Amino acid sequence: MLRLARLDLPLAVMLFLTATYSVSQTAALQQEKRAAAITLEQQGRLAEAEIAWRDVLRMRPSDADAYAHLGLLEARQERYKEAISLYRKALANNPAMPGLRLNLGLAQFKSGELKESIQTFTPLLKSEPLGSQEALRLSTLIGMAHFGLGEYAAAVPYLRKAANSDPTNLGFRMALAQSCLSSKQYQCVLNVYREILNLNAESAEADMLAGEALDEMKNTSGAIEQFRAAVKANPREPNAHFGLGYLLWTQNQFEEAATEFQAELANFPDNAQALAFLADSDIHIGKPEEALPLAEKSIQIDPDVERAHVDLAILYSNNGRREDAVREFMAAIKLKPNDADTHWRLARLYQAMGRKEEAKIEFERTSSLHKVENDSIFIKLKAAQEKGKPAEATSEPPAGK
Repeated sequence: MLRLARLDLPLAVMLFLTATYSVSQTAALQQEKRAAAITLEQQGRLAEAEIAWRDVLRMRPSDADAYAHLGLLEARQERYKEAISLYRKALANNPAMPGLRLNLGLAQFKSGELKESIQTFTPLLKSEPLGSQEALRLSTLIGMAHFGLGEYAAAVPYLRKAANSDPTNLGFRMALAQSCLSSKQYQCVLNVYREILNLNAESAEADMLAGEALDEMKNTSGAIEQFRAAVKANPREPNAHFGLGYLLWTQNQFEEAATEFQAELANFPDNAQALAFLADSDIHIGKPEEALPLAEKSIQIDPDVERAHVDLAILYSNNGRREDAVREFMAAIKLKPNDADTHWRLARLYQAMGRKEEAKIEFERTSSLHKVENDSIFIKLKAAQEKGKPAEATSEPPAGK
């Protein structure tokens, strides 16, 4: 048996050497493919680089570096969803890889996964020295992600850091001003507005933001002046004429309001809200014949314009078309159930039609509803930004209607 063991020893050594040589050969081949992949990547030959990195993965499926490079290739081609998946695989194999979490966060941010990007960026920010360029970069990204999610109060401190770091950046200040406005930090809006004027003295959008803030602060005259400035700065700025017209409308200045609504329509003929409020202004200044086609066109463009339904109901009722008037009042109430004025008008109509029980119900509803002030211009223009058009009236009309 000792003799047999001596005979097997050379064989064992030979097998060990063969295995070692095979492993060494495989490692060398992996390094060769990795070097080729990096070269192709640097040359911008992305499709070939992807094939090369996938060859590396076939040889070593747990290669985090290969996953990370494949993720980067996808990101460069703006295929961010695919990049995110690959970055996550890289993280699973090597959680400590430098720069990998930042690349993941950027892909999430660019793909619209804003909440997930905040979750990725926040721990990275905590690990960076205060005041460093990387901390500033991460703060800016987190601020813009909160802004994109509509989390305006959360966005403000981050965007303020971004704005302070770049005195000439108008975009940061516009986003900051909008965030301050949406989170009801009105003095902040006015402070940022002054900074914006130093960069662009003729910014219609900034004038409008300042006007919205002043309106929320119950400074209507100041708001009107700001919207006048916006119209002067850029007569074609979307919603500038409408915003000015609406503020004038709330002050019962119907003739001037009508002029502004007409100016908005000259720029944007299919603006359903401008049509509706122009119709309403025409009713007030004694032009019902001109108001009727405007209100009808408004509803044709957008059936959800409450003000147009109310005005059509008034016009139909005055023309003896009482059933049509009832239909329009009901449509307006469906859009805005708590408008006491509309319930009261419908009650009066039912009363005139001899429908006493229905009139009683509507009068009772009227008495149970509190009188609501006109919506602020902020509410109007916020809805306009979301829908791409001015928002519908949601309040009681001015006194005298």
